[in-house]
Amino acid sequence: MTKSRTLVDVLRERIVAKHYSPRTLQAYAHWVRRFCRYHRGRHPRDLSSLAVRDFLTHLAQNEGVSASTQNQALAALLFLYREVLELPMAASLDHMHAKRPVRLPVVLTRMEVGHVLAQLSGTPQLMAELLYGSGMRVMECCQLRVKDIDLERREVIVREGKGQKDRITVVPQQLVRALDAQLTAVRRQHARDVKAGAGFVVLPNAMRRKLGAHAGREWAWQWIFPATRTYRDAATGEVRRHHLHESVLQRAVTIGARASGVGKRVTCHTFRHSFATHLMESGYDLRIIQQLMGHKDIRTTMLYLHVLNRDGVGVRSPLDQLPSR
Repeated sequence: MTKSRTLVDVLRERIVAKHYSPRTLQAYAHWVRRFCRYHRGRHPRDLSSLAVRDFLTHLAQNEGVSASTQNQALAALLFLYREVLELPMAASLDHMHAKRPVRLPVVLTRMEVGHVLAQLSGTPQLMAELLYGSGMRVMECCQLRVKDIDLERREVIVREGKGQKDRITVVPQQLVRALDAQLTAVRRQHARDVKAGAGFVVLPNAMRRKLGAHAGREWAWQWIFPATRTYRDAATGEVRRHHLHESVLQRAVTIGARASGVGKRVTCHTFRHSFATHLMESGYDLRIIQQLMGHKDIRTTMLYLHVLNRDGVGVRSPLDQLPSR
């Protein structure tokens, strides 16, 4: 007897069919479950737009979630009603977006970046230096494969970044030797894995079917920053190695920032903000920075002008123009 599909099973199929990321799948499934639990197991098909509004209001007033979290929940429910249940009610939900406050990003000075990086060591230090030196997001760095980096040209191709877009960004000259050593160490580890009957990595999208199962063992597809342990894939039986989990880097940065004494809230994403701001300070064109950051809208990149306290021109405080006292 075939097992009946659940609502989340159908949701998963639709998300995969639309090539959304695994993280989007995880988030949307979470919010659909929360929505159903909030309404005591009632099927969403039997609920009205008022039920959605009630749930979103509960999140904001009783749980104190941020506007972005509330909007993520709404996006999940919009997808549910529009793509899974195919109900016209989805049109009445579009106006429920919470207004997100415009917040300036936390940016470190060059000296502060140095202080934080000095507290790190090993692979997390190299990855954090690459975040600051290239402007990559944390998952973009974790998911780098050997084929995506060219140390001679000092370029790295970010595959399927935010918005499923590829882009090219810079590899810092200072990291070329360290990255070359990292690749050498990973290649030796990969050779040992292959000799032991392992050495596979998961391939993106349909590449396994197009290239064959053996491609998951090829050097070009290996992670630049692999996990320390292997695992056996239940579906294929292959012994694979995942990329280093982002929490390893995030934890190291948090501990390093605390030890550095920098009086700002520092996360992995802070290095990305600092990368863009410091390029602006150096006089690079806004369009170039937009391309390196992978911003769809130039207005997103222009936010860093406010961090610089200049909208194209320098702003000098009137207090600094008073005669010396």
